[in-house]
Amino acid sequence: MAPSLEEPEPIQDILSNPLKARPQLVAPEPEHCPGPESEKAGTADSCAGCPNQAICASAPKGPDPDIPLIAERLSGVKHKILILSGKGGVGKSTFTSLLAHAFATKDDMTIGIMDTDICGPSIPKMMGVESETIHISNTGWSPVWVADNLGVMSIQFMLPNRDDAIIWRGPKKNGLIKQFLKEVEWGNMDFLLVDTPPGTSDEHLSVNSFLKESGIDGAVMVTTPQEVALLDVRKEIDFCKKAGIRVLGLVENMSGFVCPNCTHESQIFKATTGGGAALAKEMNIPFLGEVPLDPRIGMACDYGESFFDYYPDSPACAALRNVVRGVAHEIGLDAHQVLPDT
Repeated sequence: MAPSLEEPEPIQDILSNPLKARPQLVAPEPEHCPGPESEKAGTADSCAGCPNQAICASAPKGPDPDIPLIAERLSGVKHKILILSGKGGVGKSTFTSLLAHAFATKDDMTIGIMDTDICGPSIPKMMGVESETIHISNTGWSPVWVADNLGVMSIQFMLPNRDDAIIWRGPKKNGLIKQFLKEVEWGNMDFLLVDTPPGTSDEHLSVNSFLKESGIDGAVMVTTPQEVALLDVRKEIDFCKKAGIRVLGLVENMSGFVCPNCTHESQIFKATTGGGAALAKEMNIPFLGEVPLDPRIGMACDYGESFFDYYPDSPACAALRNVVRGVAHEIGLDAHQVLPDT
């Protein structure tokens, strides 16, 4: 007989209480148990004499009191967008940095990036602010400003040494994400882009739960053409459906290699099953476009520079502009107002 997973917790319980650990009971729940996480747990008449009574009575109950505080803190942020994939190595952080720079080309828009990849925070390096630190005032933590209209928050700014490993369990990571939302003075912003790690676990559950009341516009999925990446992206799309997160669209990153000299495009990662376009059609979500692999993007990220500023005429820039306009359209904005034609 094949081994099976233990019975999972109900998905809505996990989504509603990502930081709350289920009480560790010492005996099976009796027939008339009100539930170890209910408001009456440990205090109901049926709890009398139960070996679990003290455990259930001391377990945390009710909604997270910090959720309204987070909603108030983010009240000046017009649009909140998650960057997701499910697969590592597809360029989520790179894409997040490019998307932020693209939005920020319009001087009268203010953009923020929240880096929730706690164990692999690469956004500060890509944005050229790796050596900065967080400033704290009586109004909260200040984002590190890359430009007058582009701010970043990441755990990288809190490390004593840039190469220090973050070896944390889930609850501690989730607690820091809550601090990023509750303590950071985001102020008035047009877009807050949330860069996430691979998977469908702690960080994703926390972000979704904490932002539920303040509102998430949706998620942009990032993939590469090969089926190995598409397999995990399907799981991330399923996560979004179960969590009630709207998928704004799918972007196929590293769609082909563009020669910097002749601009000829070659297919490095072969789309054996149709790539991102076929997956978007299969999952009934918008396809936002294909972004080619340009080695200058990697160089710009390494040096913390804006690819848009240095290579505005490149095929990758043209593709990214179309993606930005597609995202704007999906959240109900005038695409050409958000990013005018150049």
